[in-house]
Amino acid sequence: MAKRVIFVDDSRTVLATVEMATEDLVKSGSIEFVTYENPAEFLEQIKSGNETYDLLFTDLNMPQMSGLDLAKQLKQIDSLKMKPILALTTENSPQIKAEGKAIGLTGWVAKPFSDAKIVGAIKKLLAI
Repeated sequence: MAKRVIFVDDSRTVLATVEMATEDLVKSGSIEFVTYENPAEFLEQIKSGNETYDLLFTDLNMPQMSGLDLAKQLKQIDSLKMKPILALTTENSPQIKAEGKAIGLTGWVAKPFSDAKIVGAIKKLLAI
């Protein structure tokens, strides 16, 4: 069964780039690829029970809600506490990384990123 991988980023360019990067994984049936441009909308879908994920990538700097705030709220939901969340961001300061780690982020993928970095992270965290 395909694993559900969600990308939350307010940049359509980033979402299109990761969609192309994951194309082979989607075609092989390894993953389902879902995107959200608005983290508040994604959170609403999660809370209403209409959405779930096996792996989440989130930008940190978005106008509606920061990725750290999104992760904080997701980690309070029992069924999601152990689900991996990766930051996909230009933020790279030790302070922000420490804050992310304290919230429970699994890791960090810095922008700009390579297709191989995205695919490698998916394969490693989902064991596919």
